[in-house]
Amino acid sequence: MRAQVNSLSGRFLVLTTVFVMLAEILIFVPSVARFREDYLMSRLERAQIASLALLANDMIDPQLEQELLRNAEVYNVVLLRNEVRQLVLSSPLPHPIDSTYDLRHAMPFTLVRDAALDLLGAPDRVVRVIGDPVREAGLQIEITLPVAPLQAAMIDYGLRILALSAVISVLTASLLFFAVRRLLVKPIEGVVAAMTSYAAAPEDTRRIITPTASVDELRQAEVALQSMQTQLTGALRQKDRLAQLGGAVAKVSHDLRNILTTAQLFTDRLDASEDPMVRRMAPKLVNSITRAVNLCESTLAFGKAEEPPPALSRVLVAPIINDVVDGERLACGEHDISFSEDVPAGMMVRADPEQLYRVLSNLIRNARQAILASGDPGEILVRATETEEHWVIEVRDTGPGLPPRARDHLFTAFQGGARKGGSGLGLTIAAELVRGHGGRLELVETGPGGTAFAVRLPKAVMSLEPGAA
Repeated sequence: MRAQVNSLSGRFLVLTTVFVMLAEILIFVPSVARFREDYLMSRLERAQIASLALLANDMIDPQLEQELLRNAEVYNVVLLRNEVRQLVLSSPLPHPIDSTYDLRHAMPFTLVRDAALDLLGAPDRVVRVIGDPVREAGLQIEITLPVAPLQAAMIDYGLRILALSAVISVLTASLLFFAVRRLLVKPIEGVVAAMTSYAAAPEDTRRIITPTASVDELRQAEVALQSMQTQLTGALRQKDRLAQLGGAVAKVSHDLRNILTTAQLFTDRLDASEDPMVRRMAPKLVNSITRAVNLCESTLAFGKAEEPPPALSRVLVAPIINDVVDGERLACGEHDISFSEDVPAGMMVRADPEQLYRVLSNLIRNARQAILASGDPGEILVRATETEEHWVIEVRDTGPGLPPRARDHLFTAFQGGARKGGSGLGLTIAAELVRGHGGRLELVETGPGGTAFAVRLPKAVMSLEPGAA
């Protein structure tokens, strides 16, 4: 029983019954006052009819007079005719007159108040009632009558009204109960069942809710739930694929590391070559292979946990930028892309040199690929500056700018690709590496005139002093 009352439909049933009863009570009070007024007007009319016998004949039998008074249910009748006040019919009063009610110009509030006094007062009272004679048969008529019959009639009328109100309340509440259950509760139960079913297997697209509600608000809720479930199912599938991809990348990285290690052993012998071209290119080849080996080892470490923390040290930023630019300049081939560097020669930053190289390599590679995709000549500028709080390295290109989807999912893997077929992993990795340094990677601007990214590395060193919270 308590569970039904606590349900939506149960509470609606109870509240509807209560509200209808309150409405009936508000109707009950003036209706009882109206019933009392009709009762007294009826007694005035009876008394006037009874007085007609005396008006026709000045002398009537006392027994007939008492019978007329009993039929009219009054004690006395007084008529005011031709400016003369005349006691037409009379009988002894059991009690003095307690109250006088004038019905000629009674206001609604007065009628309600007097009805409450008669309903709740003592039944043995005697009251005087003043009214206008019917069909203007005189100027005024007064009667005295007992309150007990009036009180009994009012109680009987009130009980009948309350009984009828209760029936109307229950009937109305029942109809509303079934209507609400059909229009609201059933669809809500369907949404709850769909949510429970989906929670059991969120990867199953068959469990995504299909909006069927006819009520606008419920349909909007179902549409919102459908959208959320669709996005969540897609995210779970993507994470599952990423997990599988991570396992595959870990295996490839493991084998690739072994291959690159062997290649590294052979490139060490290039240092002994007497060829000037070989001696000039060998260090760059050795550095590239070393970085590839380190990247494979980092990939294997990432598969086990997260990106390893940076090994921070004070390093010159110009050589790192120069290495990245030289590699990208070779990758341009015959395309008309110019590179420029605006880096103070002695500028040093606190960073992990390998991770900083990866960050700049991703940014400059993305800039080169954007210009190549446009088919037009372009320029890539790498500028390094510093403020009181940060070292700032800016990579700016004259490419076509980022597409809307890339801007909306800028640092989200597999969603923020800046070119067709791109995965967006480069920016995601770069942003994560910069965050590991305590800095941030920002999109400064993008548009038809080009794109600019800024790497901000903090100068402050975070540490907990003794006694610090």
